[in-house]
Amino acid sequence: MNMQALPELTLPQMLRERARTDAQRVAIRQKDFGIWKPFTWAQYFDRACHFGLGLRALGLPHGGHVGVIAENRIEWVITQMGAGLVGAVTVGVYPTSPASEVAYVVGHADIEIIVCEDQEQTDKVLEALPELPRLKKIVVMETKGLRSFAPGVRGLIIPFAEVEQLGAHSGKLQEVDAALAQQTLDDIGLMIYTSGSTGKPKGAMVSYRNIRGVVPGIVDRLRLSQETSHLSYLPLCHVAEQMLTTFVPVYIGSQVHFGESIRTVQEDLREVAPTMFLGVPRIWEKMHAAISIKLQETGGLRRALFHKAYAACLPLAEKPRAHWSLGERITFAASYWLVFRALQNFIGLRAAKVALTGAAPIAPDVVRFFRVLGVPLVEVYGLTESTGMVTGHQLDHVVVGTVGVPTQGVEWRIAQSGDDAMGGEFQIKGDMVFAGYYKNPEATAQSIVNGWLHTGDVVRLQDGQIKIVDRLKDIMITAGGKNLTPSEIENTMKASPYIKECVIVAEGRKFVGALIMIDYETVGKWAEAQRIPFTHFRSLVETPSVRELIDTEIGAGNAKLAQVAQIRKFHLLTKELDHDDGEVTATMKVRRSSIYKTYAAEIEALYR
Repeated sequence: MNMQALPELTLPQMLRERARTDAQRVAIRQKDFGIWKPFTWAQYFDRACHFGLGLRALGLPHGGHVGVIAENRIEWVITQMGAGLVGAVTVGVYPTSPASEVAYVVGHADIEIIVCEDQEQTDKVLEALPELPRLKKIVVMETKGLRSFAPGVRGLIIPFAEVEQLGAHSGKLQEVDAALAQQTLDDIGLMIYTSGSTGKPKGAMVSYRNIRGVVPGIVDRLRLSQETSHLSYLPLCHVAEQMLTTFVPVYIGSQVHFGESIRTVQEDLREVAPTMFLGVPRIWEKMHAAISIKLQETGGLRRALFHKAYAACLPLAEKPRAHWSLGERITFAASYWLVFRALQNFIGLRAAKVALTGAAPIAPDVVRFFRVLGVPLVEVYGLTESTGMVTGHQLDHVVVGTVGVPTQGVEWRIAQSGDDAMGGEFQIKGDMVFAGYYKNPEATAQSIVNGWLHTGDVVRLQDGQIKIVDRLKDIMITAGGKNLTPSEIENTMKASPYIKECVIVAEGRKFVGALIMIDYETVGKWAEAQRIPFTHFRSLVETPSVRELIDTEIGAGNAKLAQVAQIRKFHLLTKELDHDDGEVTATMKVRRSSIYKTYAAEIEALYR
């Protein structure tokens, strides 16, 4: 798809267009109480109009800010599109955020109306009320339990369905047309707060031009079409899910499914069998671990069969299907029918034409693993500030360990640093580069220089494709003056199904140390098979044989690394890293500085 093929329309204008041309086609399916309920493009647009007019009736001005704090469901996108149809801006808040984080984002973003999923999310907002002088109304999707609120608070709260009715009965549909008539591509449609792995989250302003600028590259690279179906479950306040749930479907007319909840993703996947799937590395690592558990539990014969099929198909992981010889096709077909098909069904990806991993680095072995099983997994790269994906593998030219090549419409360069072998900062230019940070001109000026977005990621070219080395700020220098890239070491270790998290310590040190967090599920299964008793996370970690298991896994990881990058000593964490404790972000990215502070004594002990 080229840029020219896309109409010069904003996302809300495009939704109106979709409702006109594809009125009766199904746009969204949502699972409630076990039943998938369809919504057509016409219903999607009508409900969004009503909700937008309802927001207007509640006093939301043109250019006002609406917050959403909920899991993915149809009400989320109706809020977003409704706000857009009356010229307002949507701001997503992570539903996993503690009350303090909610207070910060709602206050900083000047949100006037916030839409909450249920009582739990409403409570977080109410806790922060004294700090939110601009907040006029709280709209609640699920009203169960709301009667318990004090009368004074109750006046602030209004059910979602009521706001929709308010708009439907207003008879002011011409206001939507008037707002759309004056909407331009340079208007801000969305504000996305970065996960804030260092310091406070920043509000990235995304314009309709940015959204329209990123879509052709995504559609073209992933070969998406009207027939594409997608299961939406990653947080919608993150750019990656926005890209596949709202941006692309509205422009090309593809289909989105909202499952029951984030906890039912696996079952929902099996039911929907989408043609496209996006998982962050943690999801792929989890699936990889689930298959490892399944293999541990099956009989010896089936296990041997799997290993044989895997070894036979490993050379095909990076070879385009068009170039397979007859023998290779027969080998894969036999492996598929005997082994892989059942595993594809098990993870729900039997119909996937493309599967993506992005948002954080992933171990190449994990990508290879799924590609061997016949899941067409490709690695893509993008940032909030680039409105989503700007590089990705071509489906018939995959080099595992890289993030492919830039997509259509992206100008790019590698700004060389002192150490050429390390590579340089990846910088991009184009319509997809965001409009700047809300109320933070200093950070905007640092991020965009003469139209070029400074991504903060160090990259180098490998086989003509872009390889992410690490974040600029994360590169460490050992006491011996060697440059190290922690993410490469961490990902090598996380390829083990038994290691969930690895945090490298090397800055100014004589050797590489690490904090390791086990994967409780897989290590627990392993311990049960070995008849090792344990009661909880800590007791499992403190078992000597578990330490030996992890030691072996680290040894296997070290064998793949240069000597200077090998982990010499490690400390096993006795609890899981937690978002509430400030150790990871809402998107499960590790907050290094916070972890180094919390575990300072354990780190020092490694170097004694």
